[in-house]
Amino acid sequence: MDRILATHAGSLIRPTELLSFLAARERGAAGDEDAYARCLRDSVADVVRRQVEAGIDVVDDGEMGKASWITYLYERVSGLETRPMATGGASILPPSRDRQAFPGAYAELDALDEAANRQSTAAAEAATSGNEAESAGAVAWVCTGPLRYDRTALDRDIANLTAALADHQGATAFLPVVAPASAYWLTNEYYADDEEFVFALADVLHEEYRAIVDSGLLLQVDDAVLMHECDTIMSRGGSFEDYRRWAELRVRALNHALRTIPEERVRYHLCFGSWHGPHAFDPPLRDVVDLVLQVRAGAYAIEQANPRHEHEWRVWEDVKLPDGKKLIPGVVTHHTNVVEHPELVAQRLTRLARVVGRENVLAGTDCGFAQGAFVKRVHPEIQWAKLTSLAEGARLATKELWGS
Repeated sequence: MDRILATHAGSLIRPTELLSFLAARERGAAGDEDAYARCLRDSVADVVRRQVEAGIDVVDDGEMGKASWITYLYERVSGLETRPMATGGASILPPSRDRQAFPGAYAELDALDEAANRQSTAAAEAATSGNEAESAGAVAWVCTGPLRYDRTALDRDIANLTAALADHQGATAFLPVVAPASAYWLTNEYYADDEEFVFALADVLHEEYRAIVDSGLLLQVDDAVLMHECDTIMSRGGSFEDYRRWAELRVRALNHALRTIPEERVRYHLCFGSWHGPHAFDPPLRDVVDLVLQVRAGAYAIEQANPRHEHEWRVWEDVKLPDGKKLIPGVVTHHTNVVEHPELVAQRLTRLARVVGRENVLAGTDCGFAQGAFVKRVHPEIQWAKLTSLAEGARLATKELWGS
């Protein structure tokens, strides 16, 4: 690499027309499948075009074909069933010391998220039918039989992204998918124990990973659970060592899922849950960086733009980045509506590049701008402004580091 490339974490805000189809599908309503397919294909083409126009070098499909970064997998795997959950208005997020320390703040944040979700869903439905969408309600996913992967939706996503790239010669693309740690939101009632269950999920994911890489796209593995489970376990009276044992099993399972996949084709995206909140009890990167580097990936995308984790670029002053590996630090964040100045983006990039080598750094985001189809973290206008600033900051950093 002779410059800093710009990329991002993956999930982008869905257009209203596409959301109307997703809202109907979430309610189990019958719809025009051909119209949905056309809308999805057009949405992917548009989001790729807008990324390229913003100056993003390594793009994706914005996860347009997924209702959520995590539940998309459950919808593509047999051996699972859903059961209604009675939440009583409480968050479905796991317990944590963060929630225990800031109960009033989280009550307001959860209410804001729920209201925004309802508003987004209703607006999407009203855009095409004039009727407000009814919430499907919270559900629990349960494994009740052997896990089997259905490639139908994946092949569609690959085809849509590949077609969109044809209009943008030279653009590189990735597809984001989940890590085995995402089994956290699955209740196992079929496999003998936790390890057998997690490795069965890893075998399913291997099919998905292999198909993406074989298509010529880069693979990005999203692991939003691995870090925040530290807080969850310790909030229940567990120790950090208990958490390490839990996490080490998931890292081994992830490497099992990545078997036969060339490391240079893999990006490993790690965040700390990404929801808006204090994050005061996130585990320090220094305490878990060895787990991160065990993952068989060519690049590691890690939060570095939000005020809880920005200082952690200095971890790499003491921890050697393995030869041939790259870092994709978050240099703009979804946690705030403030658009980062390109010079700040450049500063964040150059200080890390001077530690690990300019050829080993790409510019990225802390996490996705939409945690799900109906959970956006900033306004779309701000999303695109942030990505444009990201690309401009990468150009400024390139000029400073390479002199051109």
